[in-house]
Amino acid sequence: MTSPDLSVSADQPSESRNRLVLVVYTAAIFVSALLLFSVQPLFTKMVLPRLGGSPAVWSVAMVFFQSLLLGGYAYAHFLMQARNRTIPVAVHLALLAVAMLTMPLSIAGGWGDPPNSGYALWLLGLFAVSIGLPFFALAANNPLLQAWFVRTGHPNGPDPYFLYASSNVGSFLALLSYPVLLEPMFTLRTQNLIWTGGYGLLIVLIATCGVLLLRSPAKAAELNMPADDSAAPAPSWILRARWIFLAAVPSGLLIAVTAHISTDVAAAPLLWVLPLSLYLLTWVLVFQSRPLLPHKFMLMLQPLAIMGVILLLAIGGEQNLLLTLGGHQLCFFIIAMACHGELARTRPAAKYLTGFYVALSFGGMVGGLFTGLIAPFTFSWVAEYPILVALAVLCRPPADERWPQWTRWFWPLLAIAAVALIAPSYSSGKIFTWLDTNRVYVVGAVAVLSMILAILLKADRWKLTAVVTLALVLIRMYPSDDGRVETVRSFFGVHKIVVTPNGQYHVLMHGTTIHGAEKFKNDDGTPVTGQPEPITYYYRDGGIGQAITAIRERKGAPLRVAVIGLGSGTLACASEPGEEWKFFEIDQTMVDTARDPKYFTYIQVCEPNMQPVIGDARLTFAREPDGVYDLIIVDAYSSDAIPVHLATVEAMEIYKSKLAPQGAVVMHVSNRHLELSSVVVGIADANDLKSWVYSEDSGRDSEYIFSTSVVVSAREETDVGKLASSEQWTLTEARENQRVWTDDYSNILGAVWRRLRKGEE
Repeated sequence: MTSPDLSVSADQPSESRNRLVLVVYTAAIFVSALLLFSVQPLFTKMVLPRLGGSPAVWSVAMVFFQSLLLGGYAYAHFLMQARNRTIPVAVHLALLAVAMLTMPLSIAGGWGDPPNSGYALWLLGLFAVSIGLPFFALAANNPLLQAWFVRTGHPNGPDPYFLYASSNVGSFLALLSYPVLLEPMFTLRTQNLIWTGGYGLLIVLIATCGVLLLRSPAKAAELNMPADDSAAPAPSWILRARWIFLAAVPSGLLIAVTAHISTDVAAAPLLWVLPLSLYLLTWVLVFQSRPLLPHKFMLMLQPLAIMGVILLLAIGGEQNLLLTLGGHQLCFFIIAMACHGELARTRPAAKYLTGFYVALSFGGMVGGLFTGLIAPFTFSWVAEYPILVALAVLCRPPADERWPQWTRWFWPLLAIAAVALIAPSYSSGKIFTWLDTNRVYVVGAVAVLSMILAILLKADRWKLTAVVTLALVLIRMYPSDDGRVETVRSFFGVHKIVVTPNGQYHVLMHGTTIHGAEKFKNDDGTPVTGQPEPITYYYRDGGIGQAITAIRERKGAPLRVAVIGLGSGTLACASEPGEEWKFFEIDQTMVDTARDPKYFTYIQVCEPNMQPVIGDARLTFAREPDGVYDLIIVDAYSSDAIPVHLATVEAMEIYKSKLAPQGAVVMHVSNRHLELSSVVVGIADANDLKSWVYSEDSGRDSEYIFSTSVVVSAREETDVGKLASSEQWTLTEARENQRVWTDDYSNILGAVWRRLRKGEE
């Protein structure tokens, strides 16, 4: 009677071996996740110079990584169908070894210049050819190692999902450590070598995991498996579809929130990793054995978070920057916690683990594809954000309504309310004026109604979704911008053309950053006639205007000028007859916008025959003949998503080579979040150029004439004419304690810190 128990006892792994298994598997999954998510900012940074530092590169990278994650999970699911345990171990180690042969990471040959269109598909191909194999191998590790862990016979094997939390801790640390530690401390090449070394360590850890699996008793997993789990039926297709939906919504919201921050609030690159970090943190929290934030509590908070997003969108992004950024990300965190908590609550038995992860990754890919690829080509504004917020309501579990007899009139009443609130937006009467003036209160009332329906009445989720959708539609019908707004969207972002209420100014904006403006009416309401006057950062008495005048007077003849960055085309009217001005612009939609006289007339009036060179200026400008330009103006840094590759030692070397013997480089570095003057002085000094810095507040913001920071660099003092003796311009030496930016090294965090310190002085 006792012999079977003795044999089972003999097969059970010892406590010391169980500890070893837990430590090795946890370490392997942690290191794998660390590598998986550190390669994303690492390789994306390598690719950014090809496409001008656009935030969309990060979005497309996310789509690629999510898609390949699905491939890795499907591969792990297929591999674990083999009955022989040796096959998965041998095949996966062989895959890791072959991927190791492609390192260190590099951009594949033949992918130098991007095409004139189809950037997203080109980027996906570049990622696939360059890092597809090692990333695919890394993507498979999480579900594969968890499945191996189940089969080792470890006591925690029946519920291995806690290892998913370990994976996401590694991912979370990788994302936070990159901008804080890796980027400021190491060059891109050193980061690449460190990553390659980590990959080699991972192979050793996974090989150890494989050995521990193969040395486990053949039926070790069955010893700890509860009877209910071993007899558990396969998940239904309806449940699998639910998993996909629950994974798709927060995955899409992740990219949508990032896009909203980058276009409608602030495009600071460091903010891009914060939503992704919060997204990963939710996975860590929901798969804990004892969740720190109970799922029921998060479901209660979810309607409040959705109401918060509605109110933030209604108010707009210019009220309080930190409050707005924090609010959007806090609401996103709560919504993602509710969605992922539902996934954790409905997770299957361990025997169906790999299939569960395939569904999760498929949902993540679907959400990413919609937000990262489909939406930018479908909508002219960030419409995907409110759409996904409305869909998040459907992620709530079904519930019994408290007073169903009260809700039978819900749909007719909602339809009447929708017509009453939306119809006035198509007119200009008193009702429209009142609704437009009190838009925040009206939208807020609808949002509060949705919260009451969710929390107090426990209304059906479809009814709640309808109310939330109405609130979001009202935000679009009665926008927060002061004046008439049109939007233009491309791969490189969403730009707004704002016409002020009295039609006096047309303003080109990216988020809250102004890229140009034109005055169409005088203060007395009469139309402006004649040649448009350059304003914003380009007025004649400002830094850029003074530099152009000084170089023109120094030469005493017509100038030959290159301008990197078109904006609204303002600098077209800084030219004089007989001069040759050539513009370089990466975004064709910007050229189309600047050419359209209903938006701006600078080009039409001053340079009607302008033919801008389209493409990344680092590539296109390098093809220009050497020694021909009297003045090179680099105007690409007023926004917060800066093209770092245009502000490196190597970039300045290109500019210098294109200068005429007495030419100068003018770099416009006005920026609210980054201190870049010292960066430009450093890269100029490394090329044996002297630099003068101009920084002055015009005090004329109401006239759309702004404070400007400019650095002019030249070989000799005589090259910059009267600027060298001007009190407004300061000859500035490079800082000895500040590392110079190169193609291999940059420090965005340092630039942010210097700007913050300067603001405190």
